[in-house]
Amino acid sequence: MSLIEVRNLTKAYRVFKKKEGLGGSVRGLFKREYKEVEAVKGIDLDVQQGEFVAFLGPNGAGKTTTLKLLSGVINPTSGTASVMGYVPWQRKNEYRRRFALVMGQKNQLWWDLPANESYRLHQQIYGVPDDQFKTTLDELTDLLDVRRLLRQPVRELSLGERMKMELIAAMLHSPEVLFLDEPTIGLDVIAQHNIQNFLKYYQEKRKITILLTSHYMKDIAALCKRVVIIAGGRIEYDGSLSGIIDQFSGFKILTLQFAEGHRPDLSGIGEVLDETWPKAKVRVARADVPRVLADVLRDNPIEDVAVEDLPLEDVIAKLFRASSEKASAQEAAESQ
Repeated sequence: MSLIEVRNLTKAYRVFKKKEGLGGSVRGLFKREYKEVEAVKGIDLDVQQGEFVAFLGPNGAGKTTTLKLLSGVINPTSGTASVMGYVPWQRKNEYRRRFALVMGQKNQLWWDLPANESYRLHQQIYGVPDDQFKTTLDELTDLLDVRRLLRQPVRELSLGERMKMELIAAMLHSPEVLFLDEPTIGLDVIAQHNIQNFLKYYQEKRKITILLTSHYMKDIAALCKRVVIIAGGRIEYDGSLSGIIDQFSGFKILTLQFAEGHRPDLSGIGEVLDETWPKAKVRVARADVPRVLADVLRDNPIEDVAVEDLPLEDVIAKLFRASSEKASAQEAAESQ
């Protein structure tokens, strides 16, 4: 049995349609028109205990809505979900004590108080024994190197430091499931790297189950082996990170370094991406790579060659665009 089971889960919102202009605004005061927006359209998902799963999609795809459903923040329109045997939107206290939700753009700590004051409040809310609280807090503050900041008001901390404090607050009651919504949004490279290292180490040590949304592909590549892509409220892909490139990228990048003074015509090889002679980058269809390489090596003096997949960001962006266009076409067809 999966730790997280989702079956045909949907969530629709009733949204007010505002008319343009002053006249439309006045008419809207007396007769309001609404439209139904489906944020989640019947998704199925299974997550096993101890998995670290990336949940990706363009803005408005339904990622955050799904996390809110699984954490019980909102109720679904239809469908079922079970997390550790609990129905999330029943909001049982036993369930609340066993999961945590961290949203990169929301604060759970008191802004004007030091973080350790908020932590004491969390201890009381979750009923964490004193010895367990102290042990866990010591471990987390050492791992994230923030002990010196515990008595500093949260509003005085940098964005990266606040996110570390938010993660500590989420982990204090030792949750078995952790939902992370854009935990590194707006952070610099060093702060992102620090949080990635912490999450990787802590997840491997505690074997907790994590569902992560992020727009930073470096987060995904560093942390997750499994990727679920949602677009237009539907799951479009569920598999390995490497499988995304295999399934959705039909090209590879050849980097060729020619002998000094040799400059061949590259038009017959593939799409030229960059020429910094004697080096050139060419995009070639995956199926043509063996033939193209054989021809290039036979006909040209080559000092070095590299064959690489397209950057993951490019493949994901292409998939997002295709999914969004598909969803837009479906919505247009349904509205006719």
